[in-house]
Amino acid sequence: MDTTATALVGISHGTASPAGQAAVQRLIDAVTAATATAAETTAAPAARPALVRLGHVDVQQPDVAASLGALPTGLPAVVVPLLLSAGYHVHVDLRHEIDAVADRQVRLAAALGPDDRLVDVLRRRLDEAGATGDDAVVLAVAGSSDVRAVDDCRDMGERLATALGVPVTVGFLSAAEPRLADAIAAVRGADAGRRRVVAASYLLAPGYFQDLAAAAGADLVTEPLLTPDDAPNELVDVVLDRFAAALAGAGASADSEAREA
Repeated sequence: MDTTATALVGISHGTASPAGQAAVQRLIDAVTAATATAAETTAAPAARPALVRLGHVDVQQPDVAASLGALPTGLPAVVVPLLLSAGYHVHVDLRHEIDAVADRQVRLAAALGPDDRLVDVLRRRLDEAGATGDDAVVLAVAGSSDVRAVDDCRDMGERLATALGVPVTVGFLSAAEPRLADAIAAVRGADAGRRRVVAASYLLAPGYFQDLAAAAGADLVTEPLLTPDDAPNELVDVVLDRFAAALAGAGASADSEAREA
């Protein structure tokens, strides 16, 4: 695949939330801006996309097929899942869509997480929300019926615990256990209510799951990783790194795993 003439197609889950839509679009705009800056400042060809587009695996349009079909004729593409873990949408839905493409070469990159740079964003969101070292922390994640995605989320919980130097419990909003409300209640009960319980939102953007997290009973809930006003540089870097890794062949592991699912 030509590393200097390849499209980056970011595929989000999709959401009906205007704030969530704006937040994901802000990320794509930031990736586009970073790509343009790199093109202006880098003399040698780099693993940067020729163009950047946004599509969705559910809820919104354009869908995956339409997003790929709208690219210039024959232009190769890397699909970067704008998803925090590699579950059914990555291993099955996106693989199915990519395998159906006959008019261009398309590679599937890895999901955005786990990644230590996302831990940095989580820590910043905790600081912004007013969390302190005396608070108990529960990582609020969407959840999945795919054990690989659940393992990814638990991995992020361990990474955040290491970074904070305190235990972090993972609570799921769907499909997996413990459910977030139960995890919050258990942490509060174990501490006899002496400390605040903070839900650290490990969600990409505002929307349905963020609303569920806000209603799960924590004393404090952080903003998701993306907001309409903030696309952290760490996320931009992760997206571009996933693109570059897929071009370099590191994305082959995601491809092979998906084909085996």
